[in-house]
Amino acid sequence: MAKTTIKKIGLEMDARLYGELSKLAKKNGQSRRFLLEKALEHYLQFVVPSQGTVRPEVMSHFRRSTDKNRKLHELLAR
Repeated sequence: MAKTTIKKIGLEMDARLYGELSKLAKKNGQSRRFLLEKALEHYLQFVVPSQGTVRPEVMSHFRRSTDKNRKLHELLAR
């Protein structure tokens, strides 16, 4: 297995979140670092890609609605 390169960072975070993180890490026998890495991996893999994506059926409905109501939009814009 390839050795992972580690990058040391300094981090400031909300004290309440830090407390929750610490409690969860202790309860599960895991390190805070492990939990933060897993949370960041999840965020980068699932959350970030979905932020710029609109489902095709939603976009299709939007286009139909815009075309259907174009005259109304023009009247309201005056």
